[in-house]
Amino acid sequence: MEGSRPVKPGSSACLWLGLISVAIAFLCSDARTTPSPLLSTNNATCTGTSKCQAGIILPIWYPEDPSMGDKIARVIVYFVAMIYMFLGVSIIADRFMAAIEVITSQEKEIVIKRPNGETTTTTIRVWNETVSNLTLMALGSSTPEILLSLIEVCGHEFKSGELGPSTIVGSAAFNMFVIIGICVSVIPQGEVRKVKHLRVFFVTAGWSIFAYIWLYMILAVFSPNEIHVWEGLVTLAFFPICVILAWVADRRLLFYKFMHKKYRTDKHRGVIIETETERSKGIEMDGKMVNSHFMDGGAASNLIGLIESKEVDESRRDMIRILKDLKQKYPEKELDQLVEMANYYALSHQQKSRAFYRIQATRMMTGAGNILKKHVAEQAKKSASVQEVHVDEPEEFVSRITFEPAVYQCLENCGAVILNITRKGGDINKTIYVDYKTEDGSANAGADYEFTEGTVVFKPGEMIKEISIGIIDDDIFEEDEHFFVRLSNLRVLETEDEVLSANSLPYPKAMLGFPSVATVTILDDDHSGIFTFESSPVHVSESIGIMEVKVLRTSGARGTVIVPYRTVEGLAKGGGEDFEDTYGELEFKNDETCKFIHVKVIDDEEYEKNKNFFLELAEPRMVDMSLQKDVPDRKLSSDEEEAKRIAEMGKPVLGEHPRLEVIIEESYEFKSTVDKLIKKT
Repeated sequence: MEGSRPVKPGSSACLWLGLISVAIAFLCSDARTTPSPLLSTNNATCTGTSKCQAGIILPIWYPEDPSMGDKIARVIVYFVAMIYMFLGVSIIADRFMAAIEVITSQEKEIVIKRPNGETTTTTIRVWNETVSNLTLMALGSSTPEILLSLIEVCGHEFKSGELGPSTIVGSAAFNMFVIIGICVSVIPQGEVRKVKHLRVFFVTAGWSIFAYIWLYMILAVFSPNEIHVWEGLVTLAFFPICVILAWVADRRLLFYKFMHKKYRTDKHRGVIIETETERSKGIEMDGKMVNSHFMDGGAASNLIGLIESKEVDESRRDMIRILKDLKQKYPEKELDQLVEMANYYALSHQQKSRAFYRIQATRMMTGAGNILKKHVAEQAKKSASVQEVHVDEPEEFVSRITFEPAVYQCLENCGAVILNITRKGGDINKTIYVDYKTEDGSANAGADYEFTEGTVVFKPGEMIKEISIGIIDDDIFEEDEHFFVRLSNLRVLETEDEVLSANSLPYPKAMLGFPSVATVTILDDDHSGIFTFESSPVHVSESIGIMEVKVLRTSGARGTVIVPYRTVEGLAKGGGEDFEDTYGELEFKNDETCKFIHVKVIDDEEYEKNKNFFLELAEPRMVDMSLQKDVPDRKLSSDEEEAKRIAEMGKPVLGEHPRLEVIIEESYEFKSTVDKLIKKT
């Protein structure tokens, strides 16, 4: 289901554990009941004895009638062997799943040509998602069940045993009913999930129901308790037919070709996803006109726009939001730690395949740890090692000119942002010229920043140069925006009178390195503020008298804001019994970031006390009511809708701790005084 949170793999792991436990029990000692003469005609409860037969893997442990101590020892040995085999099968199956994940995640580049002649390159999945899920993914996820069935059939001279087809049928039924039921039940209240490919769902659901009917027919109707060759061949032939029909539904072939589609990119993976749209013409993809039913022009045109602007901007905004939230929650963390936490957050919220959850379950059971955290840690180490190698790597012949770092962030009121351009390697006695120029992103020159272009000159011995870009401050709340600064036209001074292009030299003495484009993100400082208490709960002594509670205003301090507050009774009672009822309003002036609430606590000199009450902040409001004017009844234009959305984002809001618990404890001085008096007496 699209957007749904996949169910944790514990349920599937428990199913496998049960299946394999039952199977190993039969494999280790295949118990057969053979009738024997009754020991007593008067004993109606004893009908025979159980005769053990040799298992496929483990032999019979003689003697067959051991003492109680031997029985306990045998139970321990067989149980350890069962767990060992279970883990072995799980590890083998998950290695297989990891290989399948690598195969199905392969991508290839395609070139899309627009009607105006412009071309762009993007990546698409080599494997169709529906086909891979029905073939390789299904095979990998069913490996333990298939393995158990094969072992049993081969060990019983190709005759059905106690397990029989129930290993696979039971697993399929579990997936079809239990897993789907759990997926539906865990959706949070108020949220909606939709089936991503409804046509494919109907096809696969129909085939799933038909599979149970067909199995019943061949096992109980056509040839009871026997499987003929033709039945096996027909059953096998149904599988490719099912896959082909699902692929046809997914690709909208045959009668689907008259219904068109478009393509968009998954912002987390950069992979093309298919949706519906209207047909347009004149787009060429990979040298082929794509106005056929395979992919239409509107699809490619839409794809280009999404790749070039919306998806990139949205991903950048998401990452900035994550970093800002983490920095607000963990102000003591270093930047490297915040980046690692942001990477883990982004990875954990991506849509994942069933292979991931299979592998993750096995790793958790075997104590290998969280694969996501391991991946993030490895990437961080790899990035650090690459940076170290690049720093220490001698560049004897070529000077590389790059931005370092390539990503900058600044507040809107900073005035200017400083960017560093560095020279690495090569002959440092050469004079190098390089041009730079600002380019619009979501931020516009003249409105958000000052358009700047010029030339940087690296004189002999100079390794780093700085350029300054002016940032324009305003009093209007905006979303965080970005622009670019690009390096170009690199030249090397060969003689005092001759400046040559780096490309015109017999061999390159200087070149633009990576990155040659810097991204500057302007963080808006015109938000009206997020209002919150410092933390919760707070412990105070009843002898404190007047307690002082700080209210913080973060993420902006624009305008005058009123924040109502009040006390709420808990175990501690107001009205002068434990504390004085307090209510009122805090008025935060423009650029004011902190205010205090004073509450009187009553000291009734109790030896032991542990009572609580609460301080609550109500919804803040702007004093300038023009910023909160009502929306007209008429339908808003798209520009007005966007302006309204941004204005709503800039309004004052409550933060993480709008309700503070205050715990009143006994006076430590009073209690110690009483204790001393008791000791003296």
